[in-house]
Amino acid sequence: MAASSVVCSRLMAACMSVACEKDSSVSMLSTTSSDTSRLFRRRKRATLVKCAPPHLSIMNSTATSGEATATAVHQAMEAMPKKKPPTKQRRVVVTGMGVETSLGNDPNVFYNNLLEGVSGISEIEAFDCSLYPTRIAGEIKSFSTDGWVAPKLSKRMDKFMLYMLTAGKKALADGGITEDVMDELNKARCGVLIGSAMGGMKVFNDAIEALRVSYRKMNPFCVPFATTNMGSAMLAMDLGWMGPNYSISTACATSNFCILNAANHIIRGEADMMLCGGSDAVIIPIGLGGFVACRALSQRNTDPTKASRPWDSNRDGFVMGEGAGVLLLEELEHAKKRGATIYAEFLGGSFTCDAYHMTEPHPEGTGVILCIEKALAQSGVSKEDVNYINAHATSTPAGDLKEYQALMHCFGQNPELRVNSTKSMIGHLLGAAGAVEAVATVQAIRTGWVHPNINLENPDDGVDSNVLVGPTKERLAIKVALSNSFGFGGHNSSILFAPYQ
Repeated sequence: MAASSVVCSRLMAACMSVACEKDSSVSMLSTTSSDTSRLFRRRKRATLVKCAPPHLSIMNSTATSGEATATAVHQAMEAMPKKKPPTKQRRVVVTGMGVETSLGNDPNVFYNNLLEGVSGISEIEAFDCSLYPTRIAGEIKSFSTDGWVAPKLSKRMDKFMLYMLTAGKKALADGGITEDVMDELNKARCGVLIGSAMGGMKVFNDAIEALRVSYRKMNPFCVPFATTNMGSAMLAMDLGWMGPNYSISTACATSNFCILNAANHIIRGEADMMLCGGSDAVIIPIGLGGFVACRALSQRNTDPTKASRPWDSNRDGFVMGEGAGVLLLEELEHAKKRGATIYAEFLGGSFTCDAYHMTEPHPEGTGVILCIEKALAQSGVSKEDVNYINAHATSTPAGDLKEYQALMHCFGQNPELRVNSTKSMIGHLLGAAGAVEAVATVQAIRTGWVHPNINLENPDDGVDSNVLVGPTKERLAIKVALSNSFGFGGHNSSILFAPYQ
């Protein structure tokens, strides 16, 4: 042990000598071997004093190198933080919700419209799209930032950010976070994780148009207000929340990725409260044109309310929507301590990748099945307990059927299972879809009602219409609810909610 200690001491001293060599005016290359030996011994003793931290610099110069090094290492080890002891699993609950959709900008109004089977699909009014083969969308006709966003910012920001900020603040208000409550929060443990699939497309497009004239005409905010992370950042700046803050972009699976990661920050003890979800606003010429070029959109322009028809054999593509959805997630004891109303409990979820095709689902549904099974395993939920599924179901020919088959593979033996698609009424909100559908899922748990599937007139061959919710709302005592979101690139995400007990 003594010999080993000496060897280690000499190696450390040699390394320290090299690190401090710049301070010496003597070159090792100009000495003889005996001179080198003597010089090394002198340097070794001097270095222990010269390069040591201040609290070690008063060491006696006559102490041996082994003793000095041992003392330094011992003190350094004592200063290292001890490993955090294992803690009880922290539970995550939903205490607030905010939405901006074509069916309303209040969670209760939005869900009541869903229950009544109202369609938010209509002709696009924001710009002239008469030359486009698709001229319909789930467009928000009336939107105001009054009282939520400063007028100066409201004029400069892209709509995806404005939707995000207003929905986020509405979620806080819905969760009872008044100014007095906000003052009492530990803002270092409050975070924002709201994503976007497309980001500030209009701001970016406007910058390109300005650049055609001159770079001097470009909006100085075009770069920050086009990036997907800036919505979360601006909301955090407004609130003074200093906890985890970023955005995730996984196409149409964005919101679920954000919700699950936000919950994980709470579970790991890194935050007590998180605003999470997604926002997108791409009903603009470049957005519409881009999806038309993909040949993904419905062209049922003469009957907009009938255009989005998941699982119906006469569907011809999805309908674009816009808006935002935000959940306020909170650690259970934190929520109880402040007397918050608890809407539902977040149980967990999972992600996978098809690793198959940019836009088409895996023909065997492998990635989706794996995602659902991992979500159940991670959450400790049995298949028999899941009796409600808010499906991704976009109204595309291939996607709807593949998801249905995956659901039947996982849950087909459950006679209580009910499945619906919120997109039948609001269209596909891209990166915001999962968050708005999470709000619908939580509302189903709260109210005991699940909304209908509209436009489901002739189900696909092989689709059991008894599993799908019919044309009117249905009563359901939900045990566990699953919400799916899948995105271009093969991104799959499944999250689980249940009544708080």
